[in-house]
Amino acid sequence: MAKGIYVSATTPGSGKSLVALGLADTLHRHADRIGFFKPVVHGPDAASDPMVALMKSRFALDDDRCRGGLTSTEVRALLADGKRADIDARCVEIFAEIAKHCDVVIVEGTDLTGQDAAVEFDLNARLANNLAAPVVAVVGAKGLSVAEAAAAVEVARKELVAEKCTLLAIMVNRADPNRVEEIAAAIKPGASNRPVYVLPELEEIARPTTGEVAAALGVRQIAGLADMERDVRDIKVAAMNVGNFLNVLDEGALVIVPGDRADVMVACLASSFSPEFPVPSALILTGGLAPDANIYPLLAQAPFPVFAASQDTYTTAKRVSEVRSEIWSGHRRKVASALGLWSKRVDEAELVERLHLPRPERMTPLRFLHDLIERARGQRRHVVLPEGTDVRILQAAEILHRRDVCDLTLLGRDSDVRELAAANGIDLAGINIVDPATSELRQGFAEKYAELRAHKGVDLPKALEIMQDGSYFGTMMVQLGVVDGMVSGAAHTTAHTIRPALEFVKTRDGVKIVSSVFLMLMPDRVLVYGDCAVNPDPNVEQLADIALASAETAVQFGVKPRVAMLSYSTGGSGSGEAVDEVRQATELVRQRRPDLAVEGPIQYDAAVDASIAASKMPDSSVAGQATVFIFPDLNTGNNTYKAVQQSSGAVAVGPVLQGLRKPVNDLSRGCTVEDIVNTVAITAIQAQDSNAGSLKAPSGGNFGL
Repeated sequence: MAKGIYVSATTPGSGKSLVALGLADTLHRHADRIGFFKPVVHGPDAASDPMVALMKSRFALDDDRCRGGLTSTEVRALLADGKRADIDARCVEIFAEIAKHCDVVIVEGTDLTGQDAAVEFDLNARLANNLAAPVVAVVGAKGLSVAEAAAAVEVARKELVAEKCTLLAIMVNRADPNRVEEIAAAIKPGASNRPVYVLPELEEIARPTTGEVAAALGVRQIAGLADMERDVRDIKVAAMNVGNFLNVLDEGALVIVPGDRADVMVACLASSFSPEFPVPSALILTGGLAPDANIYPLLAQAPFPVFAASQDTYTTAKRVSEVRSEIWSGHRRKVASALGLWSKRVDEAELVERLHLPRPERMTPLRFLHDLIERARGQRRHVVLPEGTDVRILQAAEILHRRDVCDLTLLGRDSDVRELAAANGIDLAGINIVDPATSELRQGFAEKYAELRAHKGVDLPKALEIMQDGSYFGTMMVQLGVVDGMVSGAAHTTAHTIRPALEFVKTRDGVKIVSSVFLMLMPDRVLVYGDCAVNPDPNVEQLADIALASAETAVQFGVKPRVAMLSYSTGGSGSGEAVDEVRQATELVRQRRPDLAVEGPIQYDAAVDASIAASKMPDSSVAGQATVFIFPDLNTGNNTYKAVQQSSGAVAVGPVLQGLRKPVNDLSRGCTVEDIVNTVAITAIQAQDSNAGSLKAPSGGNFGL
């Protein structure tokens, strides 16, 4: 039977869904199979609950492991009829069905927002006991003083003990950000003497999005960009002339205006297209009034959604002000902020230690990607992104910042970057922006570049010109230790990304070429494929270099290296120049790393299939269980990784560049925001493991950001 953990609110509006999400993110990396159960759902049926939907999508849970129970309407009816036992029996039955498929199940209780919070509290306590699930109690501290928050914790303890619940942890959520440490200090330790975690209220989580407002009001979009993830930072009712209105318009404000005020609509559009003026998050046109027909073509160009409401301006504004933001809306920026807050305020190791979970046996793609983020966060590093005018880069930077993964610097002209961010509702607060053309770093970088490339005829004027290029400027930031790594390539070729690194970062000692690997995330393990992106036709020594570097990368990302040097022949069964080169490269690897498990030449099937390996290479320690696959040329490697990716559904992460003295990584020009986030996390991890010291800055250069 799976272990259950019951997340229970002890006060209304506690934000317990954030705790359930953070707990799931933590447990997903410490157990093979997690589940989620919400005994009471709000909605017409159990399947439509938004928190259930978020957990399914976020953690790839199927219906067997993620379910709702009874609707709130059903529960009220059963309580009114005095049939509490029926509620318990049905919830225990569903929990047992989920538990068959899980190692641990997170159970999220009710919100205590009904008419009788005491009845809901009793219901949660009774369900926790019937499910034999220890309780994570969530105390909402919004609007509470330090003393009141500490008292609320004490009350929660006493009430749960009185209900004979097993208390696993208490968490205080939505605390005043300026009083978090005071609240933590004022809370008395419980009988277990375990810490009580205090999480502050975060504006970016509390703010509703345009999508949440639209859903709550039931308004329809009539024009503009269908961006439902923009934060609504303020509400502005346009009841004054345009000049005065523009004076009070703020960035990210939702503008409510009667549908016949064409002047205000045009002013909002003009403001959004000017870098000196703020960009609204959305427009709501009220009163059921249709804009003039000549205005519609303009509204169609709006970089934000335009909605139409049938109600009057006052009623609409009142309803918008009452919209609550919820984690379960699933917006990735809110989820990123929630998980970033969780990682900052909760000691994951201490919390997991309380649970005594079995050690996970499989490495799923989702767990691997989550582990990347946690490892990157563990030793904070600084990564530069030269393509600051690519909207995907900005979206990824915002998510990385919200999740607190690493420090970031974007390159580009400040006004261009901020204008693009504002037009797309992206918050870059806390992220450095550096313009290579005007940066005080440029002179020192140029001097160093001219020194390093003097043998190629590069003088200072030429170096100053080159240092306006983002790839060169960013790579020099890495070389001189201003930042720890660079990620580029979303809008540039691989050659443009790595050429500067080849010119002056250079390869590590003992490595002759830069190569790449893809981390292939299979359903239950991670494989390493190299080289699938950089070297077209490596010779014997280069092939050996690629194998050694790939084995090191495997270790870096938690894969035990068993290296298969691939060919169309296995062992001594074939001959020919291509097979002989692989055989020679294998011998070089063995000479340089006698401790490394390596086999070659070997065919792919013999490398992965134990039964085939038993007949072809029965005495090999690699055959049938290889984890690192070295392809003889780029044509073979690139086609193979794409074939495996497309036919098996494997997740391909990369290319990850290897062999450089400092981490520089390339992106595909078709990359997604998630690809960028993962590559930045990989780069930060590479920077953690790098033993190369930074070069000293040239005399007179200022290398502080």
